[in-house]
Amino acid sequence: MRKSSARGKIKEVLSRLKRRYRDEMETSLHHRNSWELLVATMLSAQSQDAQVNKVTSALFKAYPKIDDYERIKPTTLYRYVKTLGLYRNKAKNIVKAAKKIRQDFNGKVPSSLEKLVTIPGVGRKTANVVLANAFGMNVGIAIDTHCITVANRLFLLKTNNAEKIERALMEFVPRNDWGNLTHLFIALGRDVCTARTKYCNDCVLKDICPSSTVRK
Repeated sequence: MRKSSARGKIKEVLSRLKRRYRDEMETSLHHRNSWELLVATMLSAQSQDAQVNKVTSALFKAYPKIDDYERIKPTTLYRYVKTLGLYRNKAKNIVKAAKKIRQDFNGKVPSSLEKLVTIPGVGRKTANVVLANAFGMNVGIAIDTHCITVANRLFLLKTNNAEKIERALMEFVPRNDWGNLTHLFIALGRDVCTARTKYCNDCVLKDICPSSTVRK
């Protein structure tokens, strides 16, 4: 697809999704500060946000400060996070992340992509979520499984590579919409454009999506 055509299409896509959902959306992960958002996002890998919120409700009550995580063993966190996938590895990374942030960043979650990705368990997706939702910074686009599904169906990208999709979308989407795009695509993916089934009849993009099953 040509750049001009892609930009025109994404403009229309964003306009419709904003009308369908909300003009400005935010993460559904509950948090009170950048550290809690970082932990919640790390826990959300291969887990539903609703389940993560149940876990963090108890976790953040028991351990409200980043310093609390430095002084405990990962096994201490198991009782809180064991309902989530990959919980052992996540617990280890949370403790390592707390220590890294205390030692290298004076106990404060850094507000740069380059520094965030040096923290154990933090990749580009997690870093982009934290930057957009905790610091209001659009440095990149957080790409999750919903975003991969929607982007492929909308633009016929034949790749599941999150970084390639991110680069393509960053080229076509206005920078001030980078953070919002993630939430809009997730909303659409949860609503009607699921990985397993497309509910095209109920989709606001049914007449402009090249993967739509609705006859034009």
